[in-house]
Amino acid sequence: MTFAAMTSGISGQIGNGIRQINARGRVVASLIAVASGLALSGCQTADTSEDMIRVERAQGTEENIASLSSVIASNPSDPEGYNVRGSAYGRAGEFRRALSDFNQAIQLNPRFYQAYANRALVQRNMGNQADAASDYNMALQLNPRYDVAYIGRGNLYRQAGQLDQAFADFNKAIELDTTDPRAYHNRGLIYQARNQHGQAIEDFSTAISLSPSSAEPYNGRGISYVAQGDDDNAFADFNTAINLNGKIAESWANQALVYERRGEKAKAAKSYGHALSLDTKYEPARAGLARVKATG
Repeated sequence: MTFAAMTSGISGQIGNGIRQINARGRVVASLIAVASGLALSGCQTADTSEDMIRVERAQGTEENIASLSSVIASNPSDPEGYNVRGSAYGRAGEFRRALSDFNQAIQLNPRFYQAYANRALVQRNMGNQADAASDYNMALQLNPRYDVAYIGRGNLYRQAGQLDQAFADFNKAIELDTTDPRAYHNRGLIYQARNQHGQAIEDFSTAISLSPSSAEPYNGRGISYVAQGDDDNAFADFNTAINLNGKIAESWANQALVYERRGEKAKAAKSYGHALSLDTKYEPARAGLARVKATG
């Protein structure tokens, strides 16, 4: 999903790190100024991870990282500084440097559960799934009420097809009164996979209420509306997703699907084609375009 409020564990820790530094009277004016623009947006499609790092270079610029490095130079024994700079490196897609900073943060504070969760996300983006799981487990061992780690580990389980374990982790995060929309969105995806579309719609709606400017939960809810035969509400959701972010291929392919179901083949072909222009490898759009051309 790349939902703005569906921020990854890394982005969620920027604010936590700042608060912890402030609580100990650290010199953090520069850190706060730099970190304020670093919250990771996270909008993924329904079949990919909603908390994978999206590379937005403007938010992980050399200037920002240089400012963070200056703060670290003034406070080299402060683990929070490394945690925040690791977040910036993650934002920039510089995963090895991010990993190094999270390693340093953990070395300085072996009980820094946020840094374990942040490192887990980087490990996941690097394809090191076992290491990511180990770090999420450690974060939860240190803080069994840390919702971000349950959500991150749940996504590992979901992508591995272990839906029962994923469902349990998302449930746990929700039981902890998380305000992170990823928990509801991801649980909604599992309900959807189980053909429990009423429950899926409820979860997607909650995710929307928590992150109303994010396109992905509208796509998720719209798909469940389609499954229930409610094309009108589905179409409204897909159009809203497009209005919120017109660069997601899934949204256009979903819109095209409703056009196709209505028999509006020319409009369907145009929307499928636009989806493919955004993502040439998006198979639902390719298959849909082939269908409408074959029957048009």
